[in-house]
Amino acid sequence: MIFKKIRKGHINWQDFLCSIPARDYVFQKDAYEDQIDRTAEYIRNADCVIIGAGAGASTAAGIQYGGKRFTDNFAEFIKKYGGHYMTDMYAAGFYPYPSEEAKWGYWSKHALMNRFDPPALPLYTELYDIVKNKEYFVLTTNVDYQFYKAGFDEQRIFATQGDYGKIQCQKACHPKTYNAEELFHKMDEARKDCLIPSELVPKCPVCGGNMAMNLRCDNYFVEDEAWHEAADRYADFLEQNKDKKVVLLELGVGFNTPIIIRFPFEKMVRENSSYSLIRLNMDEAVVPESFGKRAIGIGGDMARAITDIKESVLSGSYTHVRAHQTDSSPL
Repeated sequence: MIFKKIRKGHINWQDFLCSIPARDYVFQKDAYEDQIDRTAEYIRNADCVIIGAGAGASTAAGIQYGGKRFTDNFAEFIKKYGGHYMTDMYAAGFYPYPSEEAKWGYWSKHALMNRFDPPALPLYTELYDIVKNKEYFVLTTNVDYQFYKAGFDEQRIFATQGDYGKIQCQKACHPKTYNAEELFHKMDEARKDCLIPSELVPKCPVCGGNMAMNLRCDNYFVEDEAWHEAADRYADFLEQNKDKKVVLLELGVGFNTPIIIRFPFEKMVRENSSYSLIRLNMDEAVVPESFGKRAIGIGGDMARAITDIKESVLSGSYTHVRAHQTDSSPL
């Protein structure tokens, strides 16, 4: 893979992307136990593992944007702005709030709930246990900081879509982001009737305009120096391992933004005979049939699958683990 250099010697982000889907997707019919054992074997024998994680990974881990977690914690917002619009945290993020006080009243609570308050969740800590003794890199569209909390080396993480903990100029007048943790806590303490005080509304220190979350939701997303450095490290990792035995471990990546992880991972497997794809997805664990044994698609409960893969990697066999658990169970 060839990466073009852009400003200040950084690689061109567009070179990562791929918009071409496979034409031969299939749901595999292999037994779950066999899939787990094969996955563990591939990981044990790999020279390195590249993790690609989407929203489905954090949903499986427990950071759910809808249901009771939303209705219990955002009841006042639902009442104020209407249940028709406030259906979940994702939809609420796109609500046309009437003022900056209202916008930050919502986003400060959203960021605290999904980025700052949750500890490292078991799915992520178990995932770290699976790869911590191998060469690895993480490519993620998630913005909840779970990989960092779970112990993954921050120099081996490329979070392409931003960070709930950072804010930026709304019009991206300068390429810098700002840590907002302290500000969000102040907003949370001062919020009344879903609004924050006007004196807490952040303003751009350069142009004086409004600020926004550092999330890739429009053409004004700020890719700061740290973002470009992470992209460079990912490109270097791919280049250094292009001829090695690589496992692409894809978690919860659907067809919302497939050009960042899903399609590029498939492209890498097509172009490299020593690459294998492990795809974990609740409902969309389809894999290209042409990949044959070099692809495994595991559907259903991802948290359970990660636990079982971990046990199989550490013990040498998922079937052995299950047999031991059965033998040691009380009558």
